[in-house]
Amino acid sequence: MKILVIGSGGREHALCWKLAQSEGVEVFANPGNPGMARVATCLPGEPLAAAEAVGAELTVVGPEAPLVAGVVDAFRARGLRIVGPNAEAARLEGSKIFAKNFFVQSGIPTARYETVEDAYQARLALGRFGYPVVLKADGLAAGKGVIIAQNATEADAALATLSGPMVIEEFLRGEEVSFIALCDGKDALALAATQDHKAVFDGDRGPNTGGMGAYCASNILSDSDTGLVLDRVIYPTVRAMNFTGFLYAGLMMTADGPKVLEFNVRLGDPETQPLMHRMKTDFVPALLAAAEGRLAGKTLDWSPGPSVCVVLASAGYPGKYETGKEIRGVEAAEAHGAVVFQAGTRMKHGRLETNGGRVLGVTTSGADLRAAIGAAYEAVGKIEFEGMHYRRDIAAKGIVR
Repeated sequence: MKILVIGSGGREHALCWKLAQSEGVEVFANPGNPGMARVATCLPGEPLAAAEAVGAELTVVGPEAPLVAGVVDAFRARGLRIVGPNAEAARLEGSKIFAKNFFVQSGIPTARYETVEDAYQARLALGRFGYPVVLKADGLAAGKGVIIAQNATEADAALATLSGPMVIEEFLRGEEVSFIALCDGKDALALAATQDHKAVFDGDRGPNTGGMGAYCASNILSDSDTGLVLDRVIYPTVRAMNFTGFLYAGLMMTADGPKVLEFNVRLGDPETQPLMHRMKTDFVPALLAAAEGRLAGKTLDWSPGPSVCVVLASAGYPGKYETGKEIRGVEAAEAHGAVVFQAGTRMKHGRLETNGGRVLGVTTSGADLRAAIGAAYEAVGKIEFEGMHYRRDIAAKGIVR
């Protein structure tokens, strides 16, 4: 079976790595990256043309931008199987305002909020919220459009960087959880819960990023909480939107129960890396069932030990950063037992170089969380490139739990 994965980041590398383990599967990536080229055939050009050129029997979309742009609609118009939501449902990620209004209309628990058209209106709205307060850009922002302001000075600084429509939202206290379900328009299959680490520095300090690391463990959510999220969040969305593909609910587990911070309409990055590393099940049957509307009864099995992904980033990220820095030690890290998923990389003059803000995702598993964390950071120690920085507390909150 020929499967195409659309995208070029660490999430897509993890997907290709997992799918390539399935018997009888040939994996293609569009456009791919050097890491993906080790397990898949990378194809240039427009996704639909690439799929038709190789006769892809199933396509899985990684990033949000093509989903919002309607790639699923284009594939289905040609009668091609694809995993992802249509453009209308993708607005749940493409517009924070659309999503928040949908939550209210559908009775999905979320934070109190106001929508504003510009920074001037935002300053007026801030007086109706205490601090800390959350400011969210309406459109796609690669995971960096959310700012938590601790006081009026930080709010003013945030508004200087945000433009256009936005959401002002109350700050919720609790523990964040990434909850992802694979959906077919009628049914949903929950993946194991994960926790992302958004802030750039240890201790959840500094500006938000696309994600500096994540871990996947069986004790992040209880079975009862998983059922609660499916009943109150996932299924109402699937039914209201005829939602297909991956529905990612960014949750805050509050004293009043789970509340939705945001929706994404694709797999998370870097959550996908530990998810694929920990998943025991062949993923292809579930993906194919989701594309064909027959997900009911499908299950996924997970290794009992947790998995951890530590992101290695370029100096300056999530702000301005340089590219073209030679990367050394990937082979040594993998010889040490890690899988190094590549994100912002390129091959130039026969050497592997940095080509983005988030460069690599060093991923390991272990018998318990301490073992998985230790293995990840031992492998990180084998890798180097100029300006490399990373958080040293990925999954530490899991130890505290």
